[in-house]
Formats: sequence, structure tokens, C-alpha cells
Amino acid sequence: MSFAVTSETGTINCPAPFDNLYHPDFVVSALACDCHAHVIAEDTARYPFTSDRSYTPPPAPEGAYLAMLEALGLQRGVLVQPSIYGTDNRYMRQVLAHHPDRLRGVAVIDATISNAELERMHAEGVRGVRINALFRGGVALESMEQIAARIAPFGWHMQFLIDVARGLELLPRMARLGCVVVIDHMGYLTPADVQNTSALKTLAGYVAGEGWWIKLSGAYRLVQNLQDMWQVTPLAQAFIHANPQRVVWGSDWPHVAVQNMPNTTDLLSMLAKWAPDEVMRQRILVQNPAVLYNFT
Repeated sequence: MSFAVTSETGTINCPAPFDNLYHPDFVVSALACDCHAHVIAEDTARYPFTSDRSYTPPPAPEGAYLAMLEALGLQRGVLVQPSIYGTDNRYMRQVLAHHPDRLRGVAVIDATISNAELERMHAEGVRGVRINALFRGGVALESMEQIAARIAPFGWHMQFLIDVARGLELLPRMARLGCVVVIDHMGYLTPADVQNTSALKTLAGYVAGEGWWIKLSGAYRLVQNLQDMWQVTPLAQAFIHANPQRVVWGSDWPHVAVQNMPNTTDLLSMLAKWAPDEVMRQRILVQNPAVLYNFT
């Protein structure tokens, strides 16, 4: 599995995710939630990609997403708007509308969105917005204060895809937003950051002291080779230790913008190493997501 750079758009072409999935090496609790995945429509005429994007994925439609959840034994899920659609959340919203008791969403918006549209999105299950500093097509950091003010009446959180080690100066600014903060993919920290502890200690401090949330996701993005994913274990455990009530797990399916495709089952199985205690895994997979995403 490899990607190539397309000459006409400058984007990377992504491989499709594996479909030979199964339950992980531990018993998955009832109402367990995958807190980070994307859906990508088959109909690119109806749901076109933005021209300003970093990658071009194959379809990952509603049916394939639900099949992934079923294969892993997960009953709930959170869809995150991928940067390829910019602020066009229509396909994600369509899928959310089909499963109001099972799914929640994290949208991408700009500050010009109307209150009426925000109200409709809230009714459909959207509970947060994403700020993306790593891939083209998302909404960037410059507008976070304006967007935070728009989502405040709805109690939504703001989710950040950032490289924390390269953006430590941003964290105090994020803490002043007045909304719940969620950090994608363990802040894009690497196993080396466990040894060089400044970034890890700073982010863990916000998790412990400010109640920021961490997504235990994207382990394969934090290492050079898939066989080295086990090296992420101390990083995940540091965040669990910092505040076990503020960590959730996400598959990051369908694993866009990578060269080497991980097996999604392997990613869930890693949680047994990160949290060997069954009670803690249930908290991470069930109770914490219910609080963050307002599952009832």
C-alpha cells in the first residue's frame, strides 16, 4: 500500500483501509464508542472535494463505516468532518441523521455560519467543531476565537489537530477560549517526546488542571513504521494518568493521508496495553464518550 503525489492538485492519493477486521483481544464493553472516524461519500459529484486539500481518499461511505464498527464490536461512533470537504458538512450530517441515537459529529465551520444552521446541526448530533493546523482544507487557528464565541451557546467543544511540540505557545491562547478543548491524536507527540518531556508535561498539565480532553488515536501517525506503534504506550499512559476522566479512544478510520495502512483492529487492541485494567477501558470507551458527546 502506497500513495502517490498527483501532479494536477499536489495532493496524495490514499489507499483504502483493510476490511478484514474482527473483535480485538479483549471484551469490548456494551455501548463502547469510537470517538474519531471519517466518512467519505462515493458520489463525488454531489459531495465534491475542496480543491485546496492535502490528500485525495477513496470512498469510505456510511455502510463501510458501520461495518467497521460492527466488526470491532463498537456500538457508538463520532464522525469528524475531514478537511477534504472544507466547511461542507452535508455528507457527515446525512449519516448522523440516519443514526441519531448511535452517532455524534464534529463539524468544520467558519465564523459566518448562521445561528439557525448551528441549531440544525446541534439537532442532528453535532457536538463540536474542529480546527486543523496540519492539513489544507480545514479551518485554521486564526479564527478560533470567533468560532468559539459562535458555538458557546450550544455548549460545543473545540477540537484541535495540531503538533503540540511545535506550538506550545498556542496552548495558553486555547485555554482562554471559554469552551471545552479536545486534542486530536495525542497532540501529535511522538515517543521521543516522552523522553524530552517539556511538551508532554505541558499538555498533560492542561489535561489534569484545565480538564482538556485527549483522543488516544492516531498511534500509527506518531511513529515512522507500523511495527513501532508499541512505542506510543508510555505517551498514552501519561495522559490516562494525568486525568482518566478526560481520555477517549478513536480509530481514525479510514486512516487517510498515510503510506502504510494500519489494521483498525490492531489499533483497538493496543488499548489493552495502554489501559490493562478492564474498568479503566470501560471508562475510556463508554463513560467518557457519553459525557463529552452527550450520549443518553
